[in-house]
Amino acid sequence: MKEFLVGLLMLFVFSVLSLLGFLLVPLLLVLGLFLRLILSFILILFAVWLIGKATLMSIEIMRNK
Repeated sequence: MKEFLVGLLMLFVFSVLSLLGFLLVPLLLVLGLFLRLILSFILILFAVWLIGKATLMSIEIMRNK
């Protein structure tokens, strides 16, 4: 009887964890989307900074000549 209850408990725990994982899928998808948006925003800011840096360096090089 003890083995039966342990097996039943393990099936219950497995079912609860499976349900929890299934319910977390939309959250993970949304987090992935936000992560993609944040990373693209950071990369765009970095690209704009690099363009500005290159422009200022080229202006300084032209002034010195």
